[in-house]
Amino acid sequence: MYIGQIITADSANGLGIRVSVFVSGCTNHCKGCFQPQTWDFHYGRPYTAEIEEMIMGELSKSYYDGLTILGGEPFELENQPEVASLIRRVRQELPDRNIWMYTGFTYETDLTPGGCRYIGCTDEILDNIDVLVDGRFIEERKRITLKFRGSENQRIIDMKQTRKTGQIVLSPLNN
Repeated sequence: MYIGQIITADSANGLGIRVSVFVSGCTNHCKGCFQPQTWDFHYGRPYTAEIEEMIMGELSKSYYDGLTILGGEPFELENQPEVASLIRRVRQELPDRNIWMYTGFTYETDLTPGGCRYIGCTDEILDNIDVLVDGRFIEERKRITLKFRGSENQRIIDMKQTRKTGQIVLSPLNN
């Protein structure tokens, strides 16, 4: 996995102050994407133990609310194992931090058993994040007034409740 960018003290990609990690590689190629350079799976720098230590060290500072993982596309098959590993470590070492993820894929069709982006570690990822913003960016449905998403079709999903009930539970932030 490659990392295109890491933003510290970010408040645009989830509630509160966050460390946002932009992974590289995306096959969705949404028209109007705000970071088309991250479509390249080798954009940026390789994800290394040193980068993970930097992320964890930054995230451990008391003023952070959580981690956001976005891209590119974190649910590309080749990115999921390292994404799962990072999430596992955050849950173990910083359990009070919340985790948001963004994906251009759709939860119930692409990220569940039989879906095009479902592999052995997908459930581990989904079980350990708090919020999933899903759906492709659709330029024709872009609305700059939306919170934490770019187009009207995208959903902010409460993953704890969704996994618990087995039904999509939207966050109140969708309103």
